[in-house]
Amino acid sequence: MDQTIEEGRREKTKKKEKRLLYFDFSLLVIILTLVGFGLVMLYSSSSYSGQEKFGDAAYFLKKQMMSAGIGFAAMILIALIPPRFWEKVSLPFYVFSILLCALVPFIGVEINYSKRWLKIGGQTFQPSEIAKVATIVFFAAVLCRIPKVLNSLKKTLMVFLMALPVIGIVAISNLSTAIILAGIVFVMLFVTSPKYWHYLLALALLCLGMLLVVYLASKGGDAGNYRFERVQVWLDPENHEKGYQTLQGLYAIGSGGVFGKGLGESMQKLGFIPEAQNDMIFSIICEELGLFGAVCVILLFLLMLWRFMMIASNARDLFSSLLVVGIMAHISLQVMLNIAVVTNTIPNTGIILPFISYGGTSVIFLLAEMGIALSVSRIRLN
Repeated sequence: MDQTIEEGRREKTKKKEKRLLYFDFSLLVIILTLVGFGLVMLYSSSSYSGQEKFGDAAYFLKKQMMSAGIGFAAMILIALIPPRFWEKVSLPFYVFSILLCALVPFIGVEINYSKRWLKIGGQTFQPSEIAKVATIVFFAAVLCRIPKVLNSLKKTLMVFLMALPVIGIVAISNLSTAIILAGIVFVMLFVTSPKYWHYLLALALLCLGMLLVVYLASKGGDAGNYRFERVQVWLDPENHEKGYQTLQGLYAIGSGGVFGKGLGESMQKLGFIPEAQNDMIFSIICEELGLFGAVCVILLFLLMLWRFMMIASNARDLFSSLLVVGIMAHISLQVMLNIAVVTNTIPNTGIILPFISYGGTSVIFLLAEMGIALSVSRIRLN
């Protein structure tokens, strides 16, 4: 009798060990490393600004640490929820995010000349960050049911039209986030679709459109449009007042050399780069840690994307796989666009570097997304 009870206990222990064995600890370590590194660089880049504006060098660090704490709590909770739960709530979640984004133009809070925030109970947050997660969840739920429908251009366009409400509403106040949302949907459609030619056609048309905008901007066309003005600043930052931030960022990158000036030794963060802790933080990383530090950051993100690929390819079902594909598209697009902006490869779009730039709502919902990915990894081979 005792032997039977002991064997039963051993069997239960083995099952628990098996479940734990397939939890993606590699992804968890990468997340913790990125957030920890982000907090260090945030303090380094924002200490001067915090002391000048608020009399507290750790002002931005404290706020970011609080948001990161909330984000980690959300990540742990979400990692314990089965992925199929998100399929059930995908439609109301998506509609809710659209309604929140629709409120921004009317009752939104303006910060740094941009109206992108809502204020509830004394706390501000960006509904567009919620929209990113909701869009990933909603389109994963839609696409997992109709993969064979995407064999024609007409039907694919009809599915993409379902994203237009959120993309259009977000674009009113935040074009850069609208571009990321469109990119997320495009990648998820591309991965699900059995045909590729119409995606190549869409990319070709997009490139032609971008070339046309650049040509018109270079000729001084539509000078009153601030988006055309951004293209003009990108083409010739030295002869535009608004090219100041771009130039200072490039100076920071160039002065860093191979190994940088040393942590905390940046000169450009001392008021030369406005809001250095936000979307230009990569330039401070380059200045203080040099090319070596920049490459290490990029490698961390590449490792994260590799783990996403492994989790997606081993997921139990198409819905879970598409959830991780959407998250992978979000992170990769945001990282590429941020680095491209900082290096003046593309016009300034105001996109922050995930996990590293200052932004409470951003880090909370990024960690929530990580919880979804960890949830998929946790059960993939149980």
